[in-house]
Amino acid sequence: MEERTSHKTSRERLSELVSTLREDILTGKRPVGDYLPSEKSFAAQFQLSNQSVRKGLEVLVSEGLIEKIPRVGTKVVGPQNGAFVTVKLGFHSSVTGEAGIHQLLSIFQKENPHIRVQAVPTSGTNYISEYLSGGILDVVMMNFMNFQECVENGAEGLLEPMERNPELYSFLSDAFQVNGRQLVQPFIFSPLILCYNREHFREANLSEPDSSWQWNDLIEYSSRLAIPGERFGFHCDLYSSNRWPLLLLQTGGKFERYEGGRLKLAGTPMMDALRYCGEMKHSIPSLSEGVRTGESELLLAKGKASMTMTSYFYLNYLLGERVSFDIAPVPHRGTPMTMLLNIGLAINRQSHVKAAAAKLVEFLTGYHAQLFVRQNTYSLPARKSAAEWVGEEKRYLPSRFSLFRETIPGFRYFTDLAISAGELSIINQELKPYWAGLETEEALCSLIEDRLEVGSLS
Repeated sequence: MEERTSHKTSRERLSELVSTLREDILTGKRPVGDYLPSEKSFAAQFQLSNQSVRKGLEVLVSEGLIEKIPRVGTKVVGPQNGAFVTVKLGFHSSVTGEAGIHQLLSIFQKENPHIRVQAVPTSGTNYISEYLSGGILDVVMMNFMNFQECVENGAEGLLEPMERNPELYSFLSDAFQVNGRQLVQPFIFSPLILCYNREHFREANLSEPDSSWQWNDLIEYSSRLAIPGERFGFHCDLYSSNRWPLLLLQTGGKFERYEGGRLKLAGTPMMDALRYCGEMKHSIPSLSEGVRTGESELLLAKGKASMTMTSYFYLNYLLGERVSFDIAPVPHRGTPMTMLLNIGLAINRQSHVKAAAAKLVEFLTGYHAQLFVRQNTYSLPARKSAAEWVGEEKRYLPSRFSLFRETIPGFRYFTDLAISAGELSIINQELKPYWAGLETEEALCSLIEDRLEVGSLS
């Protein structure tokens, strides 16, 4: 238990003693039958007088959580019927389908009847620090981009450090650390992958995609698979900030900087890659901006698209669909790399129910919950033993589902481009008119370089 700071008032420290003990008892951290430490030890830990500690314990006696046994001590007798603590969990709305979050929470509450979880769907990226500092959430689900924004804004102090879990993939845990502190526990992940309709390839007498594919191969096969007025050869939201950085990562390079630290774009390999992204629109007319979430996958399921660049998360749009699909590594430009998407769980450092919040995170990253994700969805659980589980499948599984294991060395984050989350956001904004043909390359470089002057993101 953390040491309490002396700047709190005695009333606040007494309240903290009572709420901490109450939560420990309701969550089972202090089991029924156990005896509490002496009043003297609580007095030292919470910087209270023995008389104040006695008053606090009387509150818990009145609630039926403990009883004082003369000349023996204070015994935990357990919660009364109906007593519970509430944990507020903020989660990405899409995770309802991507990880079966509501089913998992039902299982958790059956196993922990004294903890109620209030699920709070969230969207966007600006809510996290406000929700945490305002005490609206006790546990929050965040992706790697959210985490980077939190750190860049100096809000990582809102996150409760946790023990690193050696059962989770290390490359996922590493991404959520700051100065050796584990601030987020990985939950689910996915590299970008290519998904395709196998029947379309058979009908066209074409070989299926493999790891040798480069983008020119995709462009060629897309034109051969497309049927005007009937189906697209390739369809995806290439111009999403979770997609287009892939082509830059595959150069193996990074964004360059001027001597003063300002980002340099004109005449660099990064600008060449951005230009190539725009040129793909001319090669594949079906590429467009503003594609709705899951739209490409549903087109593939209905036979209206032959290929899409997607993630294991979005494969869940194909669950239950009558379509024979498989997956392959994303095409490359000479260097096989893919972009990694990483979603984890963080605890609000200011939460008044930390023990219950930690129990929820422990459950969601535990083997049984992670195995549930593996067996009931297409998302990849962060726990290695669950992700690599082999057994009888409950739904159609593409033959190359486990290819993620072979492509781990090529996993990259957008930060490998040597840019921050704030810089990526600005670059993404300025690229849209450029790719739409409304801005020249020279103007694009000038706008981005001017907006990203050192200190301009503060």
